[in-house]
Amino acid sequence: MNTRREFFEDAAGAAAAIAFVGCGLMSARAAQAQAQRREVVVNGRRVKTIDVHAHCAVPEAMALMGRKVEPQTLLMARASDRIRAMDEQGIDVEALSINPYWYKADRDVARELIRIQNEKLAEACAANPDRFVAFASVALQHPDLAAEQLEDGVKKYGLRGAGVGGSVNGEELADPKFHPFWAKAEQLGVLVFIHPQAAGAAGDLQTRLKGSGGLENAIGNPLETTIALSHLIFEGTLDRFPGLKVCAAHGGGYLPSYAARSDAICVTFPDRCTRPLNKKPTEYLRQLYFDSLVFTPEALRHLVAETGPGQIVMGTDYPFPWTKTSVDHILGAPGLSDAERVAMLGGTAAKLLGIKT
Repeated sequence: MNTRREFFEDAAGAAAAIAFVGCGLMSARAAQAQAQRREVVVNGRRVKTIDVHAHCAVPEAMALMGRKVEPQTLLMARASDRIRAMDEQGIDVEALSINPYWYKADRDVARELIRIQNEKLAEACAANPDRFVAFASVALQHPDLAAEQLEDGVKKYGLRGAGVGGSVNGEELADPKFHPFWAKAEQLGVLVFIHPQAAGAAGDLQTRLKGSGGLENAIGNPLETTIALSHLIFEGTLDRFPGLKVCAAHGGGYLPSYAARSDAICVTFPDRCTRPLNKKPTEYLRQLYFDSLVFTPEALRHLVAETGPGQIVMGTDYPFPWTKTSVDHILGAPGLSDAERVAMLGGTAAKLLGIKT
């Protein structure tokens, strides 16, 4: 039986729940008959809510890497269970993604694994098209293949973008070797959802993060995202591909909370900013997107202040039980207009993911 730590590290969240992909799919109508569906209303208007941060796994693909989803770690494994939970929380649509566990796979294994995974994701979405969309998986360790897989995912399988880790075998997403992937994402105009890798910053700092508090997750995951975004800014990736649509999990990690230091470093130590940028580092936050998983009304208010309300989309990290109140988190955040709440609940995500409202 896997320990909780092994579950996070080995599956990196991917083993969370999509046993329903291959079989046993239940229609949304049948699931809705079992639970009262919460309808979210803002100022008298029904709002379509969209969760951009929802995990799943495909056991058939995991088997190619010698991995499996242990019964003890399956959370809400059936489509009916997941839809029931969505109904209770007031979530109309989930954008499914799978945290990468395949970055060490050779080219042939990676090609087959991703094919299986994207096919199964497409099947899950087709079975409940009003409730699920999905991000394509890509093998970023082979950047040219990843670009090909992204195009197939979007054009062949109807997937809405790509889900990627915050690093690839110790290499930063801003490394020039990944330019073919970023170029394809920009060309297709699709969203890339970045989620931290347990083998990233947390792996590098495992000695210091051990002990009580689950620091490899509590601190390590947001740090991984902070590093990834910072490199995309300072290495000029966002300048090279200005049309990129990138969404960062967990509110972008720590970057939005201390972004002004990124501006100050280039003033205080200009020799350390070795690449000229088109604008101040903090200004790039206004072209990135961030999920709303920051836990308190004040944290969400601050995230909005740093990035702009149009850059926030709702995220739950489902099925991990971080929150069951993502809708109320946005409805209760101070200082937002009704239009801004509607955008954060689902309006912005609908535009990014091509979902009809």
